Amino acid sequence: MPGASVAGVARAHDVNANLVFKWIRRSREGWRDRRRALRQSPGADAAPSFVPVRLIAPESTALKDAVAGEGGAPSRRCDPPSSARLGTMEIRLPNGAQVRIEGSVDGEALRRHCHGVPGLRRSRWPGSATRMNKISYSGYRFPPEITQQAIWLYLRFTLSLRDVEDLLAERGVAVSYETVRRWVNHFGPMIAADLRKRRLKPHTTWHLDEVYLKIDGRMVYLWRAVDAEGEVLDVLVQSKRNKHAALKLMRKLLKKYAFVPERLVTDDLRSYSAAVRDLGIERRHERGRWKNNRAENSHQPTRRRERKMQRFKSPGSSQKFLSIHAVVYNTFNVQRHLTSAQTHRVLRAAAMTTWRTAVAAA
Repeated sequence: MPGASVAGVARAHDVNANLVFKWIRRSREGWRDRRRALRQSPGADAAPSFVPVRLIAPESTALKDAVAGEGGAPSRRCDPPSSARLGTMEIRLPNGAQVRIEGSVDGEALRRHCHGVPGLRRSRWPGSATRMNKISYSGYRFPPEITQQAIWLYLRFTLSLRDVEDLLAERGVAVSYETVRRWVNHFGPMIAADLRKRRLKPHTTWHLDEVYLKIDGRMVYLWRAVDAEGEVLDVLVQSKRNKHAALKLMRKLLKKYAFVPERLVTDDLRSYSAAVRDLGIERRHERGRWKNNRAENSHQPTRRRERKMQRFKSPGSSQKFLSIHAVVYNTFNVQRHLTSAQTHRVLRAAAMTTWRTAVAAA
C-alpha cells in the first residue's frame, strides 16, 4: 500500500489507528523507552509525528532532506523548511501485513529535534518533550564536584588512574585510583550518552578506517568512522577485518545517524568495496591511499591512551572506554589550530559549559 496514510492503513487492515501508531513507536524506539518518556512528561502527545523506521532504498534522500533542509546541503546546521517531507516508511502490523506510510512533520518540531531545547533531552521523536535526566550521585561518600573533576581529568587528558589520584591528593582529596576507576565505569557511559545527544548533525563526508589492537595476546581490529571535520562518528572493536565486519560498522552508522553520506572515503581494503556493494551505495564510495588521511590521523589519540594504559585488557572494556573517550574528545576538540586565540577561548568555554551541564547532579 504505497503512499497510504496511517488512517488509510488502519481502515484497510481493520485495525485501530492508535494500534498503528503503537507499532510505529515500537519499531522506531522500543516501547519501554516511550513509556518512560510519557511518565516523565505526562502531557506529551500519545501519538507523535513519526519518522521513517528505515530507508526503503539506500539512495533515498527523504530523511536527509527532512533533517538538512530542502536539497540536503552538507552542513552541521539543521534548517528544515516549515513543512518537511519525511518520505516513505515501512512497518509490520500485528497481523503480519507489510505496509508503507507517507507523512510529514512540522519544521519547528524538526528544529527542536535536531538542535535540542534548553532543559530537554533531544528525543528520537520530533517535538517530544522528554526531560533531561540528571545524574544521581547519591550514595557516594565524596561530593559530586570531586567525582566530576576526577572523571573529567581521566577522560579529557592522557592520564593514568594513579595520575588522577596524585592530582586530587595535591588538592587535599585522598581518594584511591580504584575509586576513580569505579567512577569512570559507572558514570562515564551516562555522561557520554548525554554529550552524544547534544552533538549536531555530522558532515556528509565520512571516512572509515581500521587499525589493529593487541589485547591479551590476540590481534583485534578497531574500526573507526570520522567525518570531514574530524568528528568521531563511532568506534567498533571486532576480531575480523572482512566484509562482515565492514558491513557491521556501516549499518551501525546508517542506523545511528539515519542518513546516507554523500561521500564514503576508505583505503584500498577490499572489504569496504564488498560492503558498499551490498548496501547499494558503491557510487558514493571513494578509495585512495592519501584521501583517507583524516581517518588515519584520528587513531593518534587512541594510540596515546593505549600506551598510557599499558594496552587494553579485554575487547569489552576497550569498546566501552573508547566509546566514552570518543564523545569527550568530540566535545573538547575545538580545532584550535584553525582559530585565533580569542575564538579558541570562546569555544573552550562553550565546551566546558556543555560538560558541566551533562554532569550536573540531580
